[in-house]
Amino acid sequence: MSINYDQLSDIEKTLQKFPNAKLQIVTKNRDERIVRELISNGYYLFGENKVQEAQEKFKDISNPKVKLHLIGPLQTNKVKVALKLFHCIQSVDREKLVKEIAKCMTMENLKTKKFFIQINIGKESQKSGVHPEDLGELYKLCIEKNLPINGLMCIPPFDQPSQDYFNEMRLLRDNLNTNLDLSMGMSNDYKDSLKCGSNLIRVGSRIFS
Repeated sequence: MSINYDQLSDIEKTLQKFPNAKLQIVTKNRDERIVRELISNGYYLFGENKVQEAQEKFKDISNPKVKLHLIGPLQTNKVKVALKLFHCIQSVDREKLVKEIAKCMTMENLKTKKFFIQINIGKESQKSGVHPEDLGELYKLCIEKNLPINGLMCIPPFDQPSQDYFNEMRLLRDNLNTNLDLSMGMSNDYKDSLKCGSNLIRVGSRIFS
């Protein structure tokens, strides 16, 4: 497994046209060596899908510039570990999880300062995320529990045009809170997401070969 720096360069050139957007490199299923190489080349923002994998991979990485986000589902029994490992949890998606996170926010040595609500924008049964029509209620609960929500995240259906879903995400955000960031767009559709106002693109497979 190696890093495709030509692809990384192309992504960075695209991002120059969108000053409000950042690249998050998805390092799930990649080893620590890859992460360290990326860090040595000036990349510090990473996304991981699983708490246990991220815990093992990043346990010996102490660079203070590194920011690690959880972008996969979070089980309530992993909340305490996640809050001490990730700087941001992008997969807040249900009432039970919100209440468990809020209960643990008084622990010492917490790293997590930001939270995103994950929206199941395509209402797919196999995917996590709150349905769009239930977003307002979940967001209200987060506010009541003093959970700092900084953005919304989605993964559109793979077999349909992403742009329609990205536009829907932007409308949901604008109707809820225009100050929220949008985490949307991956390897195959990040250019479309940027045109629709994404602030954070999550790219993995495109830059690894």
